[in-house]
Amino acid sequence: MFKKILSAGLLSLAALGAARAEGPVRLIIAFPPGGPVDLVGRVLAEQLGKELKQQVIVENKAGANGNIAAAYVAKAPADGSVLFLTSVGAVAISPALYKDLPYDPARDFAPVSKVVNNATVFVVNPSNPAADAADFVKKSQAAAQSVAIGSSGIGSIPHLTLEMFADASKANVMHVPYKGAAPVINDVMGNQVSGFFGDVPGLIGHIQGGKLKALGIAAATRHPLLPDVKTLAEQGIPGVESNNWYGIVAPAATPPATIDKLNQAVRAALGAESVRARLEKFGAQAAPGSPQELAALIASDREKWTALIQRKNIRPE
Repeated sequence: MFKKILSAGLLSLAALGAARAEGPVRLIIAFPPGGPVDLVGRVLAEQLGKELKQQVIVENKAGANGNIAAAYVAKAPADGSVLFLTSVGAVAISPALYKDLPYDPARDFAPVSKVVNNATVFVVNPSNPAADAADFVKKSQAAAQSVAIGSSGIGSIPHLTLEMFADASKANVMHVPYKGAAPVINDVMGNQVSGFFGDVPGLIGHIQGGKLKALGIAAATRHPLLPDVKTLAEQGIPGVESNNWYGIVAPAATPPATIDKLNQAVRAALGAESVRARLEKFGAQAAPGSPQELAALIASDREKWTALIQRKNIRPE
């Protein structure tokens, strides 16, 4: 009798495990609905569900520069049921900014695949007389006061890109931190602040609509949606490259076979022409890769941004 009960219990547990594995996958987004990360996540989730033959549900857990979502996923079940669509900040910048993070990117996550590249573009109000970034630098150097450039917060990609730009160009600029990208974009459009370094996906609509003027791309190559906008390097401002990529990671103990399955599904999803077209329409460039490539990218970007943060003595508010 005991063996029958034990056997039945084990079968029930096996059935429960199978049900969980076949249940919905939760894709955690560290930012509110409607932003660039959320848009990419929802486009990806729809196709990823088809590839996995499982429903993929997007969940937004915003706050603390992505740290809340990262900490949540770090402690989630390591069975492929919870994934994190992270931007570069949570895994490569936050460790240098915060001493008491509730997670360790190197220890707590298993990389799955990079998802997209997001080039950074320097924008100003259309009334700004600067023809390009190099001209902006000259005009700033001739100005009586430092020119105010906004960012989405201390230690954000826009802030760190501004620091690189200021070092490389010797522009006479002053950093003005905001709480998020939306208010600083509104203030650039309203001429309350002079410029902003932001992701192409978050700015392309305003640029194409004539509400913002693009002066330079902080990347190695020009952006396909902005072919006439020169890179900063082309304008004589070298070494300013800022890619706010997004990638998928899982909890660290996720089995290698599950990581491999997820990687193949992400690659297939991003290979779909409809997905690539939707992403490219708002400026994100599909860029899937291997788990090993994402791990190497996280490590190299963590080294790059940590060096800048320490050199400039940047501290969060």
